[in-house]
Amino acid sequence: MKLPRDLNGAELIKLLCKHYGYVRVNQEGSHVILETNSPRPHRISIPDHSPLRIGTLNAILRAIGKVQGVEREEILRRL
Repeated sequence: MKLPRDLNGAELIKLLCKHYGYVRVNQEGSHVILETNSPRPHRISIPDHSPLRIGTLNAILRAIGKVQGVEREEILRRL
């Protein structure tokens, strides 16, 4: 599945909080720190940029998929 070219950081943050149990814990500049404890503890920094760069988005989706045990394509379908 092709990565969206117009996704911004705020939309991705909203998606991760709603569907994957992440909670916004801090913000440093334009980067928002999200954290979850299920299925295991994980923290990730999401840049609040518009739009997100393709490589950055791909790396975030790979990290989330690895921790949550889901495929990248499944996360993309929820966008």
